[in-house]
Amino acid sequence: MIRRNESEEDYLEAILMLKEQNGAVRSIDVAHHMDFSKPSVSRGMKLLREKNYITVDGDGWLELTESGLALAQRVYERHRLLAAWLESLGVAAEVAAEEACRIEHDISDDTFQKLKAHIGG
Repeated sequence: MIRRNESEEDYLEAILMLKEQNGAVRSIDVAHHMDFSKPSVSRGMKLLREKNYITVDGDGWLELTESGLALAQRVYERHRLLAAWLESLGVAAEVAAEEACRIEHDISDDTFQKLKAHIGG
């Protein structure tokens, strides 16, 4: 199984979610959303830029690159489907969201696709 970088995936997912909610996003928005310090998020954004997952314009606005968007959408789809499925099993919404966040990083692509087909998502 391919081991993914959970931190990178969490940052990319947060950027995508915030962009969908607000239309635009900066590092400070990510820091507030994730309850991380600004220096921690700045380091994370630097690594994402180095891997060509994001770009940052002169005013500090974050944009997902094509590869960053693809990875963010993949993680976000997993999160939404897993959280909804856990809730349908009777797991409390907050717990389902937390559990989905852990599972989304470790489940294989094959297993996720089979689960998705089984659930009908």
